[in-house]
Amino acid sequence: MSVLNVARLGHPVLRQKAEPVDLNALVAPGENELQRLIDDMVDTMRDEDGVGIAAPQVVRSLQIVIVEYRTNERYPDQDEIPLTVFVNPVITRSSDETSSFWEGCLSLKDLRGRVTRPREVTVEAYSRQGEKMVVEVQGFLAVVLQHEIDHLHGIVFLDRMKDLTQLAFADELKTYWTEEEAAPSPEI
Repeated sequence: MSVLNVARLGHPVLRQKAEPVDLNALVAPGENELQRLIDDMVDTMRDEDGVGIAAPQVVRSLQIVIVEYRTNERYPDQDEIPLTVFVNPVITRSSDETSSFWEGCLSLKDLRGRVTRPREVTVEAYSRQGEKMVVEVQGFLAVVLQHEIDHLHGIVFLDRMKDLTQLAFADELKTYWTEEEAAPSPEI
């Protein structure tokens, strides 16, 4: 397994619509390039201390999203998210109720922006074993999944911001914004 390079904003792959994954190739026995890619994405996400990563962020235009969150000092009030792989994910339902979070991104290192998103979503996808899954999520996990699924459509969190005056570097956010204004701030 390897840590891969993370594409930074400006790389064309971050603005492309990712290709669906061939489920037969995903579950093919023997040496499997897609399973190796998933393992490498997990290693990369953990190495970068992220809570989510999408295949375009490692310069692979494929519809794969990985999320995981273990309690740490950065987000002490967030629930843990078990390691989960979403292949060909689609948001099938979004709540009308919204919430705002200070989001970060592995492809826009050290920047944070306040983004308003639906508070709850339903996502249909396949597991890394090719099994159909449907998850209904809310709060932090809903934000993480929406952020990562956006990457599969060539969208970064900056595109979702309604007010660019609420864009800041992480250090300045901690220094100049009140704790209430700045919390929470997931690096997704």
